[in-house]
Amino acid sequence: MAFWLDIAAFALKAFLIVAAAGALVAFIVRLTRGDEPRAADIRVRSLDERYDAMRDALHAQILDKKARKAFAAARKKEAKEGARTRASGKRIFVLGFKGDTRAHAVKRLAAEIDAVLTAARPEVDEVVLRIESPGGTVTGYGLAAAQVMRLGERKIRVTASVDQVAASGGYMMACAADRIVAAPFAMIGSIGVVAQIPNLHRLLKRNDIDFEEMTAGEFKRSVSMLGEITPAGREHFRGKLDTTHEAFKSFVQERRPSLDIVKVANGDVWLASEALGLGLVDALSTGDELLFRARADARLFEVVAEERKSVLRQLLGGLGFAARLAWARIAAGAP
Repeated sequence: MAFWLDIAAFALKAFLIVAAAGALVAFIVRLTRGDEPRAADIRVRSLDERYDAMRDALHAQILDKKARKAFAAARKKEAKEGARTRASGKRIFVLGFKGDTRAHAVKRLAAEIDAVLTAARPEVDEVVLRIESPGGTVTGYGLAAAQVMRLGERKIRVTASVDQVAASGGYMMACAADRIVAAPFAMIGSIGVVAQIPNLHRLLKRNDIDFEEMTAGEFKRSVSMLGEITPAGREHFRGKLDTTHEAFKSFVQERRPSLDIVKVANGDVWLASEALGLGLVDALSTGDELLFRARADARLFEVVAEERKSVLRQLLGGLGFAARLAWARIAAGAP
């Protein structure tokens, strides 16, 4: 009888441990959820109102009382007339993409494009996409470029604006737009493909450590960190790089037919001032100046898919803030 009681007690303990582990996993999953943007997380801000607010604040400080009254009257009249004349005019939706090597921002970009497509009028409204990216994975930036092309497929003109860098996958994204405008010292180009992987096979061999990697299919794993890289495997992998490079070049050439692709598709990068002469960009301007000029004949709206931070990230963010605050107090000599 005691034996069966011990078995039952052990089974109960095992069940409780498994249940606790499952509950912990479920709790962690719940904490880490929340990074996907939803429709309710789309924020739209009028950049015209932002510019007007800056102008009003400046004039409130530099004008005398009489001039302020005259300005206020003129401003009221301007607002009334502008509401009538610009109600059916062109609208420009401003999107942003700050890319890392994995192109994680593509999720937010897709949500922003979805939002724009619900309201933008074909052949009337436009999009300015502000890109900052040194490039990254083929899959990530291939998807990002495909998202941008959704706008063009619906006859919504896209201008890519680059203030600092659009290289490799970032430049491929820019080519998906109808026009590329870059600040003079922005880095442009890098039409090439790179792959690098350390190989520790000889180190393992010198230390009499065996590593077995079993595959089905001749090229299932042509290169490996720990296994031996054969000449055939190396050649096969290089062939994949060449194929990807050719696809990259074909995409750029298709989007920018006048480009001398042989001259520019060598992996090099150029300042935008040089890239203009090579046909890699269409004009030189900062993104701020581009928008400032565009407001003369269009209404500007910034569209942002705000990331919902998970509970875990909020907790970590709070801990990070507390640590920075404590360090600042220590540095300042506060008690």
